[in-house]
Amino acid sequence: MTKTIKSHYENLIIGFGKGGKTLAAWLAKQGQEVALIEMSDKMYGGSCINVACIPTKYLIKSAEEKLPYEKAFTEKNELTSFLRKLNYGNIEKLPSAIVITGQASFISPTEVQIKFSGINEEKTIQANRIFINTGSQPFLPPITGIEKSKKVFTSISLMEQAVLFKQLIIIGGGFIGLEFADMYAKFGAEVTVLESGETFLPREDKDIADEVLKVLTEKGINIILGASVERIEDTKDDNACVRYKNKEGKLISAIGSAILIATGRKPMTEGLNLKAAGINTDPKGYIEVDEFLKTNVPNIWAIGDINGGPQFTYISLDDFRIIRDQLSGGKYISANQRKQVASSVFITPQLAHIGLREKEAVEKGYDFKVAKLPAANVVRARIDGNTNGLLKTVIDFKTNKILGCTLFCNDANEMINTIQVAINCGLDYQMVRDTIYTHPSMTEAFNDLYSLI
Repeated sequence: MTKTIKSHYENLIIGFGKGGKTLAAWLAKQGQEVALIEMSDKMYGGSCINVACIPTKYLIKSAEEKLPYEKAFTEKNELTSFLRKLNYGNIEKLPSAIVITGQASFISPTEVQIKFSGINEEKTIQANRIFINTGSQPFLPPITGIEKSKKVFTSISLMEQAVLFKQLIIIGGGFIGLEFADMYAKFGAEVTVLESGETFLPREDKDIADEVLKVLTEKGINIILGASVERIEDTKDDNACVRYKNKEGKLISAIGSAILIATGRKPMTEGLNLKAAGINTDPKGYIEVDEFLKTNVPNIWAIGDINGGPQFTYISLDDFRIIRDQLSGGKYISANQRKQVASSVFITPQLAHIGLREKEAVEKGYDFKVAKLPAANVVRARIDGNTNGLLKTVIDFKTNKILGCTLFCNDANEMINTIQVAINCGLDYQMVRDTIYTHPSMTEAFNDLYSLI
């Protein structure tokens, strides 16, 4: 039965992302009225399940299993369609909740005008509390010809292509660019990465970055550092030409059947009319919030990517927890209470990290020890046939606490969670070293890694 859209709700959530949809369900289960507004019916459930985490990881897995791209593309769409329906139903089935499809635009701090998708109608909704969860989107740099080219794609639009491009040029050598480079190479494409910086993965320790570069290069991925892109032009033979200057300042031309722009992200605030609500934004356009995720307007919060914090789905979920406890009298009410958070890059093998890197420990003046273990020394890695990589950890010499850990190995995205728990629980490294792990597993590599301290 179709629900009637009211003119007033206790809670209004703009955006169907992880934090927003979880908050909507929680509020509704508390018996509070909540309206969840999503601009497109193709985005029910948020970016993660539709255009980001889930579809990319599914394609990566399919590429590893040598599935033909066209079949993987079809199955990826079936998965995202299923998840959209599931997420929509999870909210709509709750008596106190409603999903509204349309563009939300502020007209005051407590009022939002909704322009409905597909029909020429509008409605004004007033709410006691408003939560903004609109996320972020790919950023296109000001490169000559980038807007005119029909061969330029973002990480979102490239996944909408049913046919595999055989020659992919990626502008940007960050984590998103490398995930797509690795994926397309495994599908059989010829991949070139143009990175403007002269250092590969500059945030990582050099030994880790060198190992990642070696592995990707051995897969045939051409990574060019110090490349300053000047222009993009479509060619007469249905390709595109990227003109860039190399480290020596020489102008070079690269030809590809598709160009992926992976140069960062920007906040999705278009059409929100934040000024009408008096909401402050930072110089990059992200909504400014305090430690409680509140904007400068008392009744408005910002959740997830849009508030300028770490752009991970699990951070958006944790933002929900902070707001939940604020509304329910819980103790976890501030982002300042958030502990160490791990991250993973889904190249093969995966690259995962938490805490301090060796060079960061040096900068902070710690008295520390470092242990390193080649992935080839791990029995499970040999069983799985993936012996590339390096495991590395940094230990505080005075306290025996784990300062940080970087894992470039098979199953690193799972293994790093063990280290996250150890760090956040304040365990000495010996606890990780001496824990009994299942055998044969990648996690038991910690027995060997931490025995090297």
